[in-house]
Amino acid sequence: MRIVFMGTPEFALPSLELLLKSEHQVVGVVTQPDKPKGRGLKLSASPVKEFAIKHNLKVLTPEDLKSEEFYQTLSELKPDLTAVVAFRILPERVFGLPPYGTINLHASLLPKYRGAAPINWAIIKGEKKTGVTTFFIQRKVDTGNIVLQKEVEISPEETCGELSLKLSQIGAEVLLETINLIEKKEAKTHSQNELEATPAPKITDELCKIDWSRPVEEVNNLIRGVSPTPGAITFFRGKLLKIYKAEIVTGQEGSTEPGRIISADKSTGILVQAGRGILKLKELQLEGKKKITADEFLRGYRIEAGEKLG
Repeated sequence: MRIVFMGTPEFALPSLELLLKSEHQVVGVVTQPDKPKGRGLKLSASPVKEFAIKHNLKVLTPEDLKSEEFYQTLSELKPDLTAVVAFRILPERVFGLPPYGTINLHASLLPKYRGAAPINWAIIKGEKKTGVTTFFIQRKVDTGNIVLQKEVEISPEETCGELSLKLSQIGAEVLLETINLIEKKEAKTHSQNELEATPAPKITDELCKIDWSRPVEEVNNLIRGVSPTPGAITFFRGKLLKIYKAEIVTGQEGSTEPGRIISADKSTGILVQAGRGILKLKELQLEGKKKITADEFLRGYRIEAGEKLG
């Protein structure tokens, strides 16, 4: 089939790469316009745009998805189907254009975690499993009829970045299988159960602040759920401190004030009191510095037991 692919971040790359290796023809790639990035605010292309240019694909970067110019350009590509992986909300006229419809790959087991940050929220909420879903796009976001789903276990220490990589690769295979079924007119769809729907809104700076009084499992899930970006934050000696990895110390609850450093030496590592438990910090980044391990942090900052985070 002639396919238009729409996507922006690295999560979309395995899907685009697998489609290029398939029998289908990618006739165009739609991604976000270049955006300022870094300290110099230099314009940078999205990962999908960089990949598409490298493989000599036609690239569209519309500012306005509702513009007549964009619609006409899409029409001229004569797509049989549009495949969407981590992109913007499409106008009905655009997702209704291809005769075989527009299929979306979503990184959760819909209807759970509808929205922009399903992988983050699955970890933050302490889920033991999540997955990927393909569905036909409808007017209301993430509510379309489901074609395929695949369940994936979340390991206890897995971060959002690690899970995202795993789901992007599994999702690519599910997307291709979905497209093959649609081409053969063998795709069987079913509607979503609205009673089971849960939201997955964008991750905010406020959400990333660690509340050390919360149960240690919740604190660890937050750290995992927003790692590596944007990163869970607390404060150390008046400076912002990001924590990217930690682990729960089993069998110990601790008895001091939440956020207080219980011990900080080579033998124990950096242990911090949370609600009903103790957390061992493993990977950190102090404001203006590089991300380092807890051992490196100990050597550089001479932390004393009794100092407080937060």
